[in-house]
Amino acid sequence: MSRLHGTKDFWLAALRADGPAFRVAVSEAPPDGPVPSCPEWTTTDLVRHLGSRYRWVRGVISSGTAQAPTERPVEDGLPAGAAAIEWWQHEYDQLMAAFDTIDPEAPAWNWAPQPKRVGFWPRRMALETTVHRWDAQLAIASAEPIEAKLAADGVSEVLDTWLPAGRRRSPEPRYGVVQLVAADAGQDWYLRLRGTGVALLDTDTILDDDDHHARAHVTGNASDVMLALWGRINFDVLETSGDVTLLEGLRAG
Repeated sequence: MSRLHGTKDFWLAALRADGPAFRVAVSEAPPDGPVPSCPEWTTTDLVRHLGSRYRWVRGVISSGTAQAPTERPVEDGLPAGAAAIEWWQHEYDQLMAAFDTIDPEAPAWNWAPQPKRVGFWPRRMALETTVHRWDAQLAIASAEPIEAKLAADGVSEVLDTWLPAGRRRSPEPRYGVVQLVAADAGQDWYLRLRGTGVALLDTDTILDDDDHHARAHVTGNASDVMLALWGRINFDVLETSGDVTLLEGLRAG
């Protein structure tokens, strides 16, 4: 099992690709048009959501402290229509400028069981942006897959960050080991569900003849695996076997 180790440059390159693609898609979609993968949102809601995260994260990484912020992202009262897209562009540009200049080792709060450093946020924003780029493109019926290496990192983020932080959609206790395979990225993951808890197994430390006792298996391209974990597509789009009820315990939210 290989592991991709992302770098600031890797994540900023992803942001530089997916940010402009997001803007193109939302510019083509009707401002009040639906976003099928986010049923309660319009295109304008999607723009406001992503832009407000950029603005909030910029404040977090610029604070110089690992203390939790007292304010949360605010989406009320933001521009609508074409003005919302221009506002989003400003927030995107400001965030990219901040990421370009700030030390990844500088202190900055995050909500995960991770070091409280700025370096958490380029990854988080790259993956947030690529999922919402897909959402925006789906709204105009032109969704493109997430690039394989980035999607594999997105799978890892769900398993090493979101689920251990308790951010899973289904609170129902589940028990068993699940294997995920991203065939195009040459990566696999084993995750043990333990009631409401989870543990990502480091199979590099497990002998080849050890039995992982996986009760469910999922195989597909990295983009589809990541999108399934985010609830954008159903797991039945992928190749699955075993106790597929365990898969609902893997969705982030």
